[in-house]
Amino acid sequence: MSALYTAIATADGNGRNGRTRTSDGKLDVQLSFPTEMGGSGAGTNPEQLFAAGYAACFSSALGMLAAQRKIDAKDASVTAEVSLNPTDNGGFGLAVTLRVELPESLQGDAGRELVEAAHQVCPYSNATRGNIPVELVVE
Repeated sequence: MSALYTAIATADGNGRNGRTRTSDGKLDVQLSFPTEMGGSGAGTNPEQLFAAGYAACFSSALGMLAAQRKIDAKDASVTAEVSLNPTDNGGFGLAVTLRVELPESLQGDAGRELVEAAHQVCPYSNATRGNIPVELVVE
């Protein structure tokens, strides 16, 4: 199967203390360690970029499924919290909490089912499944 789209980005410098940009020039950002990790916090970091991408992708999946089901979910919002955690072997791992705020019309079981269905079709959810913990919180 051929790809529908391929994004290309390059990181230069010392990774977290460098610069990353996309091949089309639409994204060009300075990177820095967050202050919580002893850095200047002057730039963004990979966890923030991952959180932004995951939130946008999940929101899109939620909207697509809502439209297919003729449900109004335009006022829904998705917040991704991406944590960088040390692992037992001296490396690092990620954990994600997705906070999905639904309109009043989607409270309860119907809203929860829509969020869980979005988690099954979202490309980020499919990429992370079985690799990192992802918690779904419906608000």
